[in-house]
Amino acid sequence: MKIATFNVNSIRKRLPIVLDWLDRHKPDVLCLQETKVQDAEFPLLALTEAGYAVSFRGIKGYNGVAVLSRTKPDAVFYGFDDNGDPDDSRLMRVIVRGIPIINTYVPQGYQIDSPKYAYKLRWFDRLRRYFAKHLSPEQPAIWCGDMNVAPRPIDVHSPEKHLKHVCYHQDARKAYEEAVKWGWQDVFVKLYPERQQYTFWDYRAPSSLEANKGWRIDHILATAPLAATCVKADVDIAPRRAKDPSDHTFLWAEFSLSHVPH
Repeated sequence: MKIATFNVNSIRKRLPIVLDWLDRHKPDVLCLQETKVQDAEFPLLALTEAGYAVSFRGIKGYNGVAVLSRTKPDAVFYGFDDNGDPDDSRLMRVIVRGIPIINTYVPQGYQIDSPKYAYKLRWFDRLRRYFAKHLSPEQPAIWCGDMNVAPRPIDVHSPEKHLKHVCYHQDARKAYEEAVKWGWQDVFVKLYPERQQYTFWDYRAPSSLEANKGWRIDHILATAPLAATCVKADVDIAPRRAKDPSDHTFLWAEFSLSHVPH
């Protein structure tokens, strides 16, 4: 099973990039974040014609998540179910071929002294409780998306300059780490522990891609039974060089499901 994740930063603007990538790479599942479209305006037809079942949830102007799968999901769930703000345009759980896949667009946090940053930290805590409620670390599951956290110094350019950035601040990294400790393994790091590879290059610095001044804030994680079967993982930089690109690019991983214990 080949699974990919991509912060599309507007599905309508990047639709040609997404369709081209689907045609060339043919993933079994593609998780999208920041679709920036209300449900009624989601480009459903173009994606279904590409051969995918599409589940999506969005609101006007920002946020929004979607999951494209070659086979129709067994079930689809949106948002938190903890009696708080459901934030259902940032969180989806789909069951594909019996495997739960969590797609998240974690809040960015704005600034470390803002309520939005406190909300981000609470979001990770809610996620950990969500995992405990719906999943088991001993069973196959995947968590992927734009986490808005660079977990290690190698995951951001000039880390010493970003200690107070909401995506690298120690509290954000700790909150993410606590969520990961529930039972997740970062499959890219598992395969390439020393490789520096970013997934995001900021628009506001026009030369960021050429200078490779980026961040690794998009991740694919799996529980131990599934992580053990991950045979490949990589970042495709070509879409970041395409016309009118997102500031993120595609991260993908391949799992050998025949070796997954049930």
